[in-house]
Amino acid sequence: MIRSFWVTIVGLSLLLTLGSVAVVGAYLGMPNAYYQWVYHFFSRAMLWSGGTPVRVSGLEHIDRENPQVIASNHQSMWDIWTLAANIPVRYHFVAKKELRKIPIFGRAVIAGGNVFIDRGNWPSAVESLKEAGQRLKEERSTAVVFPEGTRSLTGDLRNFKKGPFIMAIEAGVPIVPVVVDGTFEILPKRGFRLRPQPVTVRFGEPVDASLYTHDDRDALIARVHAQMAEMLGGIRAPEGYSGPKRLTEQVA
Repeated sequence: MIRSFWVTIVGLSLLLTLGSVAVVGAYLGMPNAYYQWVYHFFSRAMLWSGGTPVRVSGLEHIDRENPQVIASNHQSMWDIWTLAANIPVRYHFVAKKELRKIPIFGRAVIAGGNVFIDRGNWPSAVESLKEAGQRLKEERSTAVVFPEGTRSLTGDLRNFKKGPFIMAIEAGVPIVPVVVDGTFEILPKRGFRLRPQPVTVRFGEPVDASLYTHDDRDALIARVHAQMAEMLGGIRAPEGYSGPKRLTEQVA
């Protein structure tokens, strides 16, 4: 419980300081690299205060020069800090629009160029994702998405939403699957008590979304889902994983 209070104090302090810095930077027209530094520093500080060291592998699969979509599983809010601190290229998150309403934090993430979608309005969400796909190509940047749509209640991999794959197909860029494991035990959804432990992050081989069309996006979804399930199984049980290897239910 002491650790939880400490993380809360550190998080609120940094939110007030760095969040305000980011907001001021927006009015001054600071470049994107400025916000990347803010996100990186904040995330590193959160991981440090939580006592959660991160082991990363597969960074060779990240393209340092060209646009891409990084698709991650979502076990916990801690996934955000973990990825933000360890992705080695310029990136922006694709997130639900409700985050814009958080005081200071919301204004800071808007200023940093992150993309927000309205999950309750599918036509609007699709248009936002298509625009994000075009932006990927124009800015040659990286988008980070959580295709499960929300945090898992069990820590296991859920079915994927179509939206992130629409964006990747629209942009014609590779999807880099990544799995984060250990964060569910640290801070599960609806949990309040932080339980420090190491986190494992593994980046997988890219899947070229330019080879797919909107008509066969379900095949792309199934391929990425199967690859991420396999990667997650390799982390949890290297000698053999009994969990799902592929989608067995209709994708949402």
